[in-house]
Amino acid sequence: MQVYLDHAATTPLRPEARDAWLAASEEAGNASSIHGYGQSARRLLEEARERLAAVIGCDPIEVVLTSGGTEAVNLAVKGLWWSRSARADAVVLPDGEHHATLDAVEWLRTAERAAVRPVALDGRGAIDPARFAGALPGAALATALVANNEVGTVNDAAALSAAASAAGIPLHLDAVAAFGHLPVSFRSWRGDAAGHTGLSALSVSAHKIGGPAGVGALVVSRHARLAPLLHGGGQQRGLRAGTQDVPGAVAFAVAAELAEAERETEAERLSTLRDELVRGILSTVPSAELLGDPVARIPGNAHLLFAGAGGETLLFLLDQAGVAVSTGSACQAGIPEPSHVVQALGRTDAEARQVLRFTLGRTSGPDDVAAVLAVLPAAVERARAASGTPSAARS
Repeated sequence: MQVYLDHAATTPLRPEARDAWLAASEEAGNASSIHGYGQSARRLLEEARERLAAVIGCDPIEVVLTSGGTEAVNLAVKGLWWSRSARADAVVLPDGEHHATLDAVEWLRTAERAAVRPVALDGRGAIDPARFAGALPGAALATALVANNEVGTVNDAAALSAAASAAGIPLHLDAVAAFGHLPVSFRSWRGDAAGHTGLSALSVSAHKIGGPAGVGALVVSRHARLAPLLHGGGQQRGLRAGTQDVPGAVAFAVAAELAEAERETEAERLSTLRDELVRGILSTVPSAELLGDPVARIPGNAHLLFAGAGGETLLFLLDQAGVAVSTGSACQAGIPEPSHVVQALGRTDAEARQVLRFTLGRTSGPDDVAAVLAVLPAAVERARAASGTPSAARS
């Protein structure tokens, strides 16, 4: 039995994206070269950029291709900071953000003396737009998740963008977990903001939607001011120097189009499967608790707390049974520490070590749900026994 329920970490490469990558890789030439081979590569690259822009809801010139979501986040956060730090000294940072954002802001705090204005999450993991707006005045920049990558809660991206626009603060939205699974539109979220503030940047990644790993993009408003991380060739509006990955861009575009075309039907299918999984877990492990918003969440996300059972132990036991899940962000894999997202919900350190994240994707089906439910109760009992949890505390 092999059951893969860790699609939020990465989802299998789509055959169409693989074929597109192979076809594009057979084209010789650097997209920055002016000879025929180079111009052929350039055409492929710019067509891919146009296709991505159509899916994301932005202008092609606003799509800056990167090596993935982490680079896109770093370019947004650090680039906005460097362009604004002479006039402001604070970063608005909601609790529970992805570690790409947390670590980038921590670097700014220690290396550049940036002040950090935290914004607490509610008990379901959502950012309160009013609380977010209250932290904005006078800040250098703000950043926020469109949807939490661990507990799956969806934020009101339009309201966060409107708050940033009203306060005159540039905003980065991390849409890596949301893109391909929820409606994402840079243009509509930006609204009427036309200056250097408001929604300025939005990060996405290819391997979360069936594209290749190592490819991502940062949508940068044509009005935004960002300082680059990389220097060397002036490519992509001078924001990201270096030879561009043409096959990766083409494969990303194909994956994005396919994900968007099937998004509504797939969201309905995955929501049904997820609800079946959650009901089954709560029925067979009555003490389990669903975390995150029960309704406003990523369709394939089920994040549960198993009191008294160590998450790492549960993950190991399920893996031995042929079921792949996670305890949280894959970027923290192998590091046995409590989930900072669960802590941001007001939970204890102990509870933050007793969670599992099940994430379904396009290859998931009813048999996968049944397989999990067949092995999970025994795994929870074994994990609780290993932790010394008394039987009376298990129900």
